[in-house]
Amino acid sequence: MNKRQVGGEYETKAVLYLEQQGLKILERNFRCRMGEIDIVAKDGEFVVFTEVKWRKTSRSGSALQSVDWKKQRTICRTSDYYRMKNFLTENSPMRFDVIAIEGDELHWIKNAFAYIP
Repeated sequence: MNKRQVGGEYETKAVLYLEQQGLKILERNFRCRMGEIDIVAKDGEFVVFTEVKWRKTSRSGSALQSVDWKKQRTICRTSDYYRMKNFLTENSPMRFDVIAIEGDELHWIKNAFAYIP
């Protein structure tokens, strides 16, 4: 199984988890020239942009640590395009979450980072 297939499996686990928590999944693997967002969901009034990271072990850093400033900026820019494409205003409530999976443990970090213009 290649890296993309493994990532897809963990993204599916994350989607199922978010659905169990009451979120409505709007899109998976939203792509544009700015980047990709693993999961776009709706949590009440919030549009939630979620990055899914998996690590077999934390030897090379935690899954959460791998969502560095550069990755956060890419996600924010991609979210700008998503909001424009879907006619969402600048005032539409949104947040940026991370689902960090280490081994068999899944951690959902709401508001993992703030919007970076």
